[in-house]
Amino acid sequence: MNKKHLLTTLSILLTSTAAWGQKVWTLQECLDYALANNIQLQQKRITAASDHEDVLQSQSALFPSVSFSTNQNASWRPFAETTINLSGGTMTTNRNSVSYNGSYGINANWTVWNGNRNTNTIKQNKLTEKIAELGIEQQANTIQEQIAQLYVQILYETEAVKVCREIIKSSMMQRDRAKTMVEVGNLARVDLVQLEAQVSQDQYSLVQAQSQLENYKLQLKQLLEIHDDEAFQIAMPEVTDAQVLSMIPNEESVYNAALENRPEIQSSKLNIESSQIAISSARAGYMPTVSMTAGIGSNNSSGQHTEFFKQIKNNMNNSLGLSISVPLFDNHQARTNIRKAKYALQTSELNLLEQQKQLYSTIENYWLNATTSQQQFIYARNNVKSMQESYDLVSEQFNLGLKNIVELTTGKNNLLQAEQQLLQTKYTALLNCAMLNFYAGERIKL
Repeated sequence: MNKKHLLTTLSILLTSTAAWGQKVWTLQECLDYALANNIQLQQKRITAASDHEDVLQSQSALFPSVSFSTNQNASWRPFAETTINLSGGTMTTNRNSVSYNGSYGINANWTVWNGNRNTNTIKQNKLTEKIAELGIEQQANTIQEQIAQLYVQILYETEAVKVCREIIKSSMMQRDRAKTMVEVGNLARVDLVQLEAQVSQDQYSLVQAQSQLENYKLQLKQLLEIHDDEAFQIAMPEVTDAQVLSMIPNEESVYNAALENRPEIQSSKLNIESSQIAISSARAGYMPTVSMTAGIGSNNSSGQHTEFFKQIKNNMNNSLGLSISVPLFDNHQARTNIRKAKYALQTSELNLLEQQKQLYSTIENYWLNATTSQQQFIYARNNVKSMQESYDLVSEQFNLGLKNIVELTTGKNNLLQAEQQLLQTKYTALLNCAMLNFYAGERIKL
């Protein structure tokens, strides 16, 4: 093997390795990566974890609280002749004497009953935790919808770029053919200038399509939290006509399934339940509160002839108390809280109706778009075939001098428009069918 052949082989191998090493993202890989790395989702998970701590804290409120306290005091009485100790006796001391004393106590407080406020707080906190978990699911669903829409847009723009390139190739062939015709005197130079201008216009359309494609890729990368400068490529699945024209799920069945599994609906229902518990908590303002206290304590001081532990034993005291607080008049605070809680319940019920209305509207739009796009796809497919045959015929006649440049350009523009309509209806039908299945509880797939 000569040196030139060796260098060529190495160059091919390096190019192939770079191509193989580039990540090509499938739709499912995009979805999985976003669910694991999206910042908004991570924030929702942190909120849910914080709400779980509130549940644990409210459960702990059912038990007594116990605390230990101690006080240590020292005093200097430079002019005193005597120092009074804790036993009540006195003793003569020298001036500039220093004395100290200490106290120690363990105290417990327990709310025995407060109108079930603590129990209702636990219930509400548990519901809040569940709502936060549903918020994670809701955010995940939103991200998956956005990813699917961007992914389909990238598929569409990728094929649109291919169409533009084919159009440019055809335009350049027509231009080159026109140059030959001008040289032999079969075509006016002004027609050649128009063909060259058309090539430039087609190249501009290609750049515009490429820019739009890169913009959608950038949006998808940002949604995936990918911020490097590497090229982003997605897998191009083969989409058959049978997939585009697949059976559209029934609108009512999708809606009924969504009512059971969509997190925004479940969250609204939990908000109603939480509002009902809030009313019970507010009514506790009319009820008495029963609490118990207990404590054990002792103290010691200097200036006594008794050792420390014996002082602690001799001075030990215990206490046990029961308190009952009965509200008589609270300036209508309890009544106001009850009324506001009832208003909150009404708001929650209206929010559920609004969520159901919005859900039905979304599903209805997806169903209508899927149905319309499938019908348009059938006509667009036939239209492309007709426009292609017409353009081929006009091109052949133009080459024979039977058609002018206006007719040729018109035929090509009609073909381009028909191909773009076919692509648009194809991917619109595909996306909306996928969304209907997603709202019915299935995974997003194209």
